[in-house]
Amino acid sequence: MSRRHRSLLMLVSSMVIYGTIGIFRRLIPVSSGVLACSRGIIGALFLLLLLRVRGRKLRWNMGGRTAGLLALSGAVMGFNWILLFEAYHYTSVATATLCYYMQPVIVILASAVLFRERLTGWRLICAAAAVLGMVLVSGVPEQGMSGAGELRGILLGLGAAVLYAAVVLINKSVSGPGAYEKTIIQLLSAAAVMVPYMAAVERPAVQSLTAGAVILLLIVGVVHTGIAYALYFGSMDALPAQTVALLGYIDPATAILLSLIVLREPMTALSALGAVLILGATLAGELVNPDLKQKNSG
Repeated sequence: MSRRHRSLLMLVSSMVIYGTIGIFRRLIPVSSGVLACSRGIIGALFLLLLLRVRGRKLRWNMGGRTAGLLALSGAVMGFNWILLFEAYHYTSVATATLCYYMQPVIVILASAVLFRERLTGWRLICAAAAVLGMVLVSGVPEQGMSGAGELRGILLGLGAAVLYAAVVLINKSVSGPGAYEKTIIQLLSAAAVMVPYMAAVERPAVQSLTAGAVILLLIVGVVHTGIAYALYFGSMDALPAQTVALLGYIDPATAILLSLIVLREPMTALSALGAVLILGATLAGELVNPDLKQKNSG
């Protein structure tokens, strides 16, 4: 398997894992800050334990600039979690999801400026089709926007999208450390910035959790955070930011399918059409790129 194909498999796997987190979030009775902090700590500890079991040593021989960028991206990642979780308190899941998944479009446009990646017409078409699909899946065209705090929820969702895009772009600037080292620093940084946030904003009280809730929290920390982020960030070195952005739509598509199958949530005809557009645009952007074929045949 080539490096590119391996990176694609890692990225797709991480997106599928991310797509299942909504089900677990519904069942864990903690605040957004506590969940975000727990994700960072548990995920980092799991990766450290995994490396010890496999007999691997961490390679911390990185410059101050690299360590600083990783810490910055981790901090941004923590607040990205918070904004997304909070968006669901003020607006519908459909609207918050629509706002959040403006992130790939932000990455596509920003990568052309920051990394001079070629912004092909085909990728723009695929990105537009995927965004249209997300609009249909969100249910906004059918249900509209209503309720108090709607504007605040939209702004929080868009803020989460901007921060998520920033994490992707910052990681494209980091080279040298392995995927484990990068992810551990980022997760610990995400957990660290949650401590003052919780103290200043949430002031969470001590809660007694059931054994089942603790198990679910551990799953989110180990699987949805430690493993998923190692796969996600480890795949970026061999993939352009535009590919990462397009394949990112596998995450919401997975969440939608699981909500239909596991949670028995209804799906309208427009939502089904949107799911087809998302998956079709994702595959077309990677496998049926006429600009790339023309380049290779020239």
